[in-house]
Amino acid sequence: MPPLSELPGSVSRETLLRALTRLGFIIDKSGGKGDHCKITWPRNQKSITLPYRTLPKKVLKYLLKEIETISNVNWERIRKEL
Repeated sequence: MPPLSELPGSVSRETLLRALTRLGFIIDKSGGKGDHCKITWPRNQKSITLPYRTLPKKVLKYLLKEIETISNVNWERIRKEL
């Protein structure tokens, strides 16, 4: 997991969703509560909820940690797809 200083200042949700789709995640925009969406890793059907807004560093770091936990997809792979 990269330190906060290596993460971008903020990432839009749509940019992150496009990168995760390219890596094989399933995106369900109606699967979250309100404006949130659900991203699922198809190999084990585990999912996390992604908030609807630009993602500041602290939120992005938390989401990257959760993504790596459920799928073993790390920040380096995601960053290449951004």
